[in-house]
Parts: sequence; C-alpha cells; structure tokens
Amino acid sequence: MFSPDIVGHQALRQRLLERLQGGRIRGSLLFTGPEGIGKRRVALELAQRELCLRRCACGECEGCRMFSGEELPFELPNLLRITPEGKAGVIRIDQIREGLDSNNQPRFSRGVIEWAALAPAMGCHRWVLVEEAHRLNESSGNILLKTLEEPPQDTHFILVTHRPEALLQTIRSRCERIPFAPLIPREAWAVAQRNGWQEADHERWSALGEGSLRFLEEATFRRAEAQVEAWLALMGGRSFGESADPLLPEKESTLAQGEQLRQPLELLLRLLADLARIRAGEAPALMPWREGLTALATPEWNLKAPQEAALQALRHLPRNLSPEPLIREVALSIGAETK
Repeated sequence: MFSPDIVGHQALRQRLLERLQGGRIRGSLLFTGPEGIGKRRVALELAQRELCLRRCACGECEGCRMFSGEELPFELPNLLRITPEGKAGVIRIDQIREGLDSNNQPRFSRGVIEWAALAPAMGCHRWVLVEEAHRLNESSGNILLKTLEEPPQDTHFILVTHRPEALLQTIRSRCERIPFAPLIPREAWAVAQRNGWQEADHERWSALGEGSLRFLEEATFRRAEAQVEAWLALMGGRSFGESADPLLPEKESTLAQGEQLRQPLELLLRLLADLARIRAGEAPALMPWREGLTALATPEWNLKAPQEAALQALRHLPRNLSPEPLIREVALSIGAETK
C-alpha cells in the first residue's frame, strides 16, 4: 500500500493511511521536521495512492505516471501544489487567490479556495499541498486562514515546512501538526548511493546531512563542505578576504540571498555546538572535522559571542539586504581578521 520510492517514515505513513481510510484525518495538516527528509514526498503519496490503479502508489501505472517526471504539474485531478515564486522566494496572495505565477501567468485554472471547493474525482479526496509553507507572507497566509479552519468536505490542506516557527501563529493553530524525524543514517546513505554517491564521501555526506537528503546534488554538498572549511579557517585566524567567499550568496543562484545565508549560519551554530561537546569530553556530531575542531576547543575561546551573533543574524535574514556586512559581523564575533 506504499510507494516503493519513499525511504523511511513507515510507521507514520501507516498511521496516516489508517486514519484516512477510517475518515479520521483532519482537514488541515502541518508536516514539520528537518529539511530534506521526505515530508513533501509523503504528502504526495497520499494523493498518488488515490489515482494509482493498484491503490498503492506503485509508480508504474498510468495514474502514477502523472506524479513522475522531473517537473511535477501544479495541478492534477486530485492535487493542487502551491510553491514559492520569484527571486524573493515567497508565496504571494495572487497565487492563493488567482493561481498566478511571478509573471502573472496562470499556473492552474482557479484560485486555491475555488479549486478546493470543487467536488473531488470519484474515489478521491482533494489535496492542496503548500510546499515550503514558511514562505507564505502575511497577506497570503491570512487569505488561507478561513479555508484552513473549515476546509470543504473531502478536501485536505497539507502545509510542509522545516521552519514552523516562521508561520503565522493563527495558521499553526488551525492545523494538526505531524512531526517527522530524520531518516536513519543507513536509509539516507542508501538513497545517496542510488544517486551515484561513492563510499569515499560517505562519512562527510552523512555528517553534514544529519539523516536528510538535502545534499543529494553534488554541488550543494560541496558548497556546504566548503562553508564548514571556511568557518574553521576564520576561527583559526585566517582573514575574511581569504576565506569567506563560500559563505556569501552566489549571484547566479535562483534562491533569495537570505535563504542562501541561512545554511552557513546554521553550519556555524553546529560547529560551535561541537566545540562545546569536545570541551565536555564528548564526540562531535561533525566527526570528519574533529581534528580541526579539537584544535579550536580551548577553554579561553569564547563560544557565547559567536552563537549570539549567528542567532541574531538568522532572526534578521528576512529584512537583511547586505549579506557581506552581516557575515563580516559574525566573523568578527569569532575573532576573525575581517580585512
């Protein structure tokens, strides 16, 4: 009864299926958990199973083929997908109200509220999947509220996010939260191997991924790897000009600058947490970098200042338009030479 393409979360998927079959699943769900662990894919499985000719999301039949391919349509017979748009990477009010993209071109035939109120296909529910739901702005979030509170019969909203704290509190209160745990490391690595990863990268890939599939693309992984090395270099006294390039946004990236800055700041917090672990006589989570971390874990090295600087920077990311000064300020807090 389950898609063979999804790794992990078996018990949770079983509970969702049983509740759906018993008519006990709420109209608005909030899937939360770390980034890249399969929350979106589990949400899609609920809709795919209903169109599957074998009713199991087999991945082979005509119904399942609608869910395959590199570009999943925004609208399927029982599924509507809402995703962030444009360079700013937000879900805007016109996407909810009119189904338009960033160029004001139709993505699907009706606005979300009108689509959700239509009668579902025979034997199906209607599913509205809001991907990266933390990218809803205040206006688009507010227009969803009434429908989230009282969804039409046989219609279910699933909001997927790894940052539930960024959602409006009124949205969180109207959804049942379904928490997802990270994948078991061997499950994540099995997926990586199917995607061409070799054993030489196993230790670093697993340490950085923390049970997620965020770094399946090699370029994404190599950038995260370079960011860890950059922070270690800055902590070790290297200058900002020599070391900081991997920490700054890539101009050609389609991601907003704020979203690009989030990863290096979060990696810094992980490194600082590992320094505290080493001081306490514990093993670091980022074990492949243990040697470099151990050299920095001296008692006189202040951890509190860079932790506070990184957390402050993360809080201000949505409003910050000057990435280099922000990273320089954080680097200064760890004693780096900022020339």
